[in-house]
Amino acid sequence: MEPVTGYAQLGAQRIAYQVFGDGPIDLVITAGFWGSFDVEWENPAIRLFYERLSSFSRVIRFDRRGTGGSDPLPFDALPPWEAFAEEIEAVMDAAGSQQAALMAIADVGPVGLLFAATRARRTRAVVLFNTTARFIVADDYPIGLTQAEYETMGQAIGEEWGTSSEAAARYFYPSQASDPRFLQWLTKLERAITSPTAVFQYAMSAAEADARPLLSSVHVPVLVLHRVDSGFTPLAHGRYVADHIDGARLVELPGGDEYPYFEHPELTLSALEEFLTGTERQPATDRVLASVLFTDIVDSTRRAEEVGDLQWKALLDLRDELSTQVATSYGGRVVRSTGDGLFTIFDGPGRAIKAAHELREQLEHVDLPVRAGIHTGEVDMSGGEVQGIAVHLGALVMAEAGSNEILVSSTVRDLVAGSGLGFADRGKYSFEGIEGEWNLFASVPDTYGSLTEGEREILGLIGEGLSDREIGDRMSVSFTLAKIQIIAVLTKLGLRDRVHAVIYAYQHGLVGLPPNSSAVQ
Repeated sequence: MEPVTGYAQLGAQRIAYQVFGDGPIDLVITAGFWGSFDVEWENPAIRLFYERLSSFSRVIRFDRRGTGGSDPLPFDALPPWEAFAEEIEAVMDAAGSQQAALMAIADVGPVGLLFAATRARRTRAVVLFNTTARFIVADDYPIGLTQAEYETMGQAIGEEWGTSSEAAARYFYPSQASDPRFLQWLTKLERAITSPTAVFQYAMSAAEADARPLLSSVHVPVLVLHRVDSGFTPLAHGRYVADHIDGARLVELPGGDEYPYFEHPELTLSALEEFLTGTERQPATDRVLASVLFTDIVDSTRRAEEVGDLQWKALLDLRDELSTQVATSYGGRVVRSTGDGLFTIFDGPGRAIKAAHELREQLEHVDLPVRAGIHTGEVDMSGGEVQGIAVHLGALVMAEAGSNEILVSSTVRDLVAGSGLGFADRGKYSFEGIEGEWNLFASVPDTYGSLTEGEREILGLIGEGLSDREIGDRMSVSFTLAKIQIIAVLTKLGLRDRVHAVIYAYQHGLVGLPPNSSAVQ
């Protein structure tokens, strides 16, 4: 059995994919940035795994843009989650798959969850293998790696990428780490996947993921397969995901490899076959995860009185036309008018944010200042309407925005982490009829161009991994002054912490692949 290779089109870019097997169930498999299917197919164990898988499914694999045979991924385009979910859909379209089960391995668990939540009609089931909703520890999530531990891992793998694969094998394939032939093949695979600097960027982007807000919105069958001795993603990650998705099933597997091919593959394959052949095609659902955008003209009464009824109607017609054009260009649609405002829906928060910025800029040219609010949550689309608590909350978020301000909920901010989009904290709010407090953030443009030479130097030193004290010594200022200046730069750019600063510095060319440093604070 030899796979058939093709290319899916996504905008101007192409995504390499392969199809093999003739089973009754379409199964899309992705391991994120870790893949180049031609070289993987050369490994007998991996080939045997997929041949067995194809006996009960039609397997669809692809190389993510920026890896293997696919076109490069533009880091400054859509946020990584949305870009990756779009790739899955484009590959399904090209392969003629209307609905498929999705198997997300290792770093792409959050993407699989996003796809299932936002594209439920195309998702038959989800299999999560040794993955997580969030990699980094947080005050309310004590399971993952610390930021320093994650960055150390990324640096270790990136520095030897394509020349030696000992670090990668130690983290991801411990069962094979002492096999010289395997290490030689893995090093070849690394070179076929992507470059050292790109792999560090992918790794840091994965560190930003937090899919916990999505878990309650996944309404398709879910199988969680997790190794009991995994060091990179401990079993507690899998248990958390299974506990927070209604009806999810957890199967604990022996071993510590992050990937399914070498340790007890028969157990993984048996669990997959039992799960997939026992699922039925999912009926169309009216509940999906969506990003809602509310916009409203500021001080509309005064403006209408100034220009008169005829001119005001013409301005509103222009606003409606521009809103429709902008929404369509970002894959959204205008749901309805709310008088002086509009309610628009998108399948991802990054699209909603970028659409809001573009619409605001265009309306500024005709002296129509707007305010906007964005929230991501589950909506009910039955009967042609779009309704639910998420819609109500989106309108409440907008009501707190000032003139020309775009406010987003903490859910939106978390879902686009790592995208390069900037945010400024606007504090906590309580809304009548909505449980709990909500953190709101202003979406701010990239302010890199406004940095002084000194501020750019500080950002570059953070990107190199220097501590506050080391930065003070390098710039010949006191530790206290260095700390104040560092905080000022992070605040100006809307960056939450040093990990975000490292990513930002890399994205703006201030540093290459960061060297080893123990100075991450």
